[in-house]
Amino acid sequence: MGQTITLKAADGHSLGAYVAQPAGKPRGAIVVIQEIFGVNSHIRAVTDAFAADGYLEIAPAMFDRAKPGYETGYTPPDIEAGRTIMQGLDWDQAITDVAAAVAEASKSGKVGIVGYCWGGTVAWLAATRIDGLACAVPYYGGGIPNFADEQPRCPVMFHFGEADQSPTLEQAKAVAAKHPSAIAHYYPNAGHGFNCDQRPSYNAEASKTARERTLECLRQHVDAG
Repeated sequence: MGQTITLKAADGHSLGAYVAQPAGKPRGAIVVIQEIFGVNSHIRAVTDAFAADGYLEIAPAMFDRAKPGYETGYTPPDIEAGRTIMQGLDWDQAITDVAAAVAEASKSGKVGIVGYCWGGTVAWLAATRIDGLACAVPYYGGGIPNFADEQPRCPVMFHFGEADQSPTLEQAKAVAAKHPSAIAHYYPNAGHGFNCDQRPSYNAEASKTARERTLECLRQHVDAG
């Protein structure tokens, strides 16, 4: 069970963050970036699970600039509400908030970043705009193609569903082709949000395989020594 702390971004903005501690000394740290549904029960569960694997975990409340403490479920009205908030956010401010989480996480060692849905795009932008990250693992970030020309500053592992429409398989492969140093995995019969067990698009097999690969990436790049 984690706790909520307050982070201070470089521009003075204060935002909440869910923090989960491992049982022993951290192997390193991971910043987890939410979907458009806030730091909800699913994101907290993901964060807790990575902590159980030995990492200090921080999930910043990325919507706090618009709606402090926002979290919701996955109904169609929830999706529309989340999209409305997302569309009003500024990418530069989002990265400023991520940088605050990375700075806090770095107290526990090397820092990786994992992001889902909108958070997948944020994780990609963090990889291209924030120095000092050990690795980045974006899951099905629909906005990544819009930033495909940016160059990552750390190792990247992409997870894409082949049945996704945001991004499409064609768009995902075009992103990967621009960045041959990145690892890209594609999951048959998996659509957008395949990692989330609270969504109809959940794909247990793809989620399990992607998580195993993510842990391999973290072990390689984040673990101390």
